[in-house]
Amino acid sequence: MNQQIADDINILGHFCGKRDVLSLEPQILKETYGIQQVDVMVLFGGSILSGGDVLAKAISQHVAKTYVIVGGAGHTTQTLRYKMKEVFPHMAVEDMTEAELFQNYIKWKYDVTADYLEYKSTNCGNNITYLLALLDEKKIFYQSMILVQDACMQYRMEATLRNYVSKEVCIINYAAYQVKVIYDQGKLLYDREINGMWEMDRYLSLLMGEIPRLLDDEHGYGPKGKGFIAHVDIPDMVWSAYLDLKKVYQGMTRKANPLYASVDSDQ
Repeated sequence: MNQQIADDINILGHFCGKRDVLSLEPQILKETYGIQQVDVMVLFGGSILSGGDVLAKAISQHVAKTYVIVGGAGHTTQTLRYKMKEVFPHMAVEDMTEAELFQNYIKWKYDVTADYLEYKSTNCGNNITYLLALLDEKKIFYQSMILVQDACMQYRMEATLRNYVSKEVCIINYAAYQVKVIYDQGKLLYDREINGMWEMDRYLSLLMGEIPRLLDDEHGYGPKGKGFIAHVDIPDMVWSAYLDLKKVYQGMTRKANPLYASVDSDQ
């Protein structure tokens, strides 16, 4: 274990955890996109707790006209329930969906709520299809949308949405957190505390699982593969970092769990 491993992890983290703006503020949105308030902001339940903090702050600053939390039960749900229980010991989390967990979180911590919850989806693919079905059902017009997902899965969430909406729709990425991994005294550590952050092994597994999914070949999720996402260009530096990590952490790449598969994604 050495500094190069930490550097490789950070390369993957920076690539996957897209943030298109420095902060979610009306003035920043206006300067960057010419719109002071987007049509829809979505928090996806695969995020850690910090995603709820991001959503609550955005609601307080009125950055969107409509706020949605998306998430049923999937491969990250049990961890979210555990972390939520640590924060709110009185919360009966056992049967709550991700959307319900986050709605309760922002209500109790910040006294704000999202406008709509989607709580049937189980993976990144039907996170998007069920979201779009909800917007259609509620007759919510959108030409701009902010996506907030766990940093590991942020790029894939955008690529999934892009597979379903026109090029005219403005998609703004804002990963739920940004973190740097450092190498210190023989250990990999985070450079700062992140609310609800993954254990290091889990973070590494999630990151490494994203790169083969983002590929646009017969094995990936792109148009030349399973067709779950729009084409994504993976820079050589990112691919090289992934291969280096794969040599060190054999078997760490997260595989899809068939329990949460659907016709539009196998997660």
